[in-house]
Amino acid sequence: MFRLQGSKVLAVDMTGDAVKAKNGSMVAYDGQMAFKKMSGGGEGLRGMVTRRLTGEQMTVMEVRGQGTCWFADRASEINLVRLNGDKLYVESSNLLATDGGLRTGTSFTGLRGASQGNGLFTTTVEGHGQAAITSDGPAVVLRVSPQYPLTVDPGAYVAHQGEVRQSFQSGVTFRTFLGEGGGEAFQIRFEGDGLVYVQPSERNTIAGDV
Repeated sequence: MFRLQGSKVLAVDMTGDAVKAKNGSMVAYDGQMAFKKMSGGGEGLRGMVTRRLTGEQMTVMEVRGQGTCWFADRASEINLVRLNGDKLYVESSNLLATDGGLRTGTSFTGLRGASQGNGLFTTTVEGHGQAAITSDGPAVVLRVSPQYPLTVDPGAYVAHQGEVRQSFQSGVTFRTFLGEGGGEAFQIRFEGDGLVYVQPSERNTIAGDV
């Protein structure tokens, strides 16, 4: 159903089924398609309320029909993630599209969200199917294992999946070594067994000033 055309365009072949995508990300389609705007990045009242509380803006549309629809988002790199009953945690700004059968919601992130300036909740995707996430530059998928925990700069974090626990530690960031940071900063530490997606270009965060 999901396939990449190059690294920056997602093609979705549909036979009467549906896909949920970031509003405004459709760049072309053929066949017969119907578009419906959905409220909130998560399903149900909780998803809407939490995003209003944190000020996050994530408008989603549902596309249903017969044919092929193409999606892109500001020439960002697109990465396909297959879920087999597990859960994907992804920054709302990095979620491009999901299979219609996947469930989306919100999860409390606490300090990490505050340090990134993205609010206190992040988007979750779970079920069986595919999701497409974006990154600023080609994403790198890093393995977390019990023997090898992983530490990530908040500005480079995109998503993670698997049996992974996250914690926050203060100290210098990678930018501090380049003379670009100052004051207390946070890093995200992942432990357990799973995958973490990072991008080679850091988004602007307030972590360096917290």
